[in-house]
Amino acid sequence: MRLLISFAALFLSVLLLQLSSGGVGPLDALSGLALGFTKQDIGLLGSAHFLGFFIGCWWAPRLMGSVGHSRAFAAFTAAGAIGLMSHMLVIDPYAWALMRVASGMCVAGCYTVIEAWLQAKVTNETRGRTMGVYRVVDMTGSMAAQMIIGVLEPASYVSYNLLAIVCCAALLPLTLTTVRQPETPASPRLRPRLAHERSPLAAAAVLVAALSSASFRMVGPVYGQEVGLSNDQIAYFLTAFVLGGALGQLPIGWLADKFDRRRVLIWLSISAVASSAITILASDLGTLGIMLTAGLFGLTTFPIYSVAAAHAHDFAGDDERVELSAALMFYFALGAIAAPYVASMLIDGFGPKALFVMIAVGHVLLVVFGLTRMRARPAPSDRTRYTYAPRTSFTIGRLIRRARTRPDD
Repeated sequence: MRLLISFAALFLSVLLLQLSSGGVGPLDALSGLALGFTKQDIGLLGSAHFLGFFIGCWWAPRLMGSVGHSRAFAAFTAAGAIGLMSHMLVIDPYAWALMRVASGMCVAGCYTVIEAWLQAKVTNETRGRTMGVYRVVDMTGSMAAQMIIGVLEPASYVSYNLLAIVCCAALLPLTLTTVRQPETPASPRLRPRLAHERSPLAAAAVLVAALSSASFRMVGPVYGQEVGLSNDQIAYFLTAFVLGGALGQLPIGWLADKFDRRRVLIWLSISAVASSAITILASDLGTLGIMLTAGLFGLTTFPIYSVAAAHAHDFAGDDERVELSAALMFYFALGAIAAPYVASMLIDGFGPKALFVMIAVGHVLLVVFGLTRMRARPAPSDRTRYTYAPRTSFTIGRLIRRARTRPDD
């Protein structure tokens, strides 16, 4: 308990950071539509966010090594706040895309600092409890961020200013904490080939997870508006997706530890295809049907990343876990950069249902590839423990490395 209290400042910073960075995506989508941006412009904003996220993941460890944890956190937070406050000063989609790059850098950089700080302070005895609280805080902030757009007016300077204030407020707990700043860890090498070498199926599944998650969260408000949802209903729609994904972690994790993880991935993708089809059909069944199907969609798609990561780690040695986690994050970032823009083009050309058709096609391809990989080699006899893998930074592997110990260790 004393340790968790000492981490209260870090967890409060995480909560505030999620509120600001998680709220800007749906707010940008609704604001862009209100200002006459095209659907492709909205997709470009989502892709720009993940481009900034990738840059921040790569740059943050190096910046920490140069200036330290607190100053790096302050620099990334300032970039995010500047990006938020600049929105209503320049009404142009390409300018907003640059601002979203800054927002993406902010969230990736700040998470890298926080996770490096946690990694330096936790012990093997307290790691599990600390990570449990960290996940709860992160998920709570994510759901609250989706809800906040129900009360923020689109295309309003006040709305963006409020998010910027929350972003700046994330500075206070971490920079004013009396906990001594830890030593800066060495940044993990980025070896994208490592993920493909250990498990081609896991690399493909991570790409499909990005296709599902990034396109839904960044272009979902466009879909919601196209099917007749109000702004507060769109907030519930996005929250239902995150809530469904959070609720799915425990049962899916139990299945992934009990059965062949390739089968779990295949059945998850089959379920994702079914939930995409149900979502398309439910768009004519009223608001309640749309909300329920959003939760089902999150339940079937959100855990795919964690199952894929667990499957990849089954083939890795303990000395490869940090770099393998970073490699999987690299593949996720690539998919997340492309997915929102492609989804927006399809919606623009074929209507809102094209979003879920695109996602369903991705999962069908994953099912086919998964069946192919099951014939290529047998399932590993010595497996690691399943653990929820947050998609926050390239350094997250350091925090969850011990959680991936094999059951007999």
